[in-house]
Amino acid sequence: WVHAERLVHRLDTFTEAARQAKETVRSLIWWFYADLKAYRDAPTPRRKAELKARFKRIFRRRTGFATLDRLLARLLANKDDLLRVLDRPEIPLHTNGSENDIRCQVTRRKVSATTHSDDGRDCRDAFLGLSKTCRKLGVSFWDYLGTRLGAPVASPVPNLAELVTARCQA
Repeated sequence: WVHAERLVHRLDTFTEAARQAKETVRSLIWWFYADLKAYRDAPTPRRKAELKARFKRIFRRRTGFATLDRLLARLLANKDDLLRVLDRPEIPLHTNGSENDIRCQVTRRKVSATTHSDDGRDCRDAFLGLSKTCRKLGVSFWDYLGTRLGAPVASPVPNLAELVTARCQA
């Protein structure tokens, strides 16, 4: 949703009517997003139907600003993805968690100008993934590596799969 709204936000407007149309659509999108968040907390079949109808009203709207109208039509075509939360309220409405997970990989790639081989890339990705998982579980990455490599560590770390399973069951 944030990415969808960002597309509207970035539109260049040259007339007052276009600016007004853009701001109206942006406010409708954020209002709809807030209602989707509320739906996640208390989903009902009636509310689901209301939100689907409202989605269509927002994204089938014709503003007279051709670029905005084309963008709304493109977003309407993504209806299934944008309204997935109506069928699966447990899924997040945004991808911030996923994007934050890969941010360190992007930063590392920019600084080091990427790797020189596929094996190097796979190694980097594996270790960054392990590091992120350890951080999320509150485990020292170095203790985890030390335990796996047989080094003496202050506190041995169990298998990450066991830790993830235990956290999911809790």
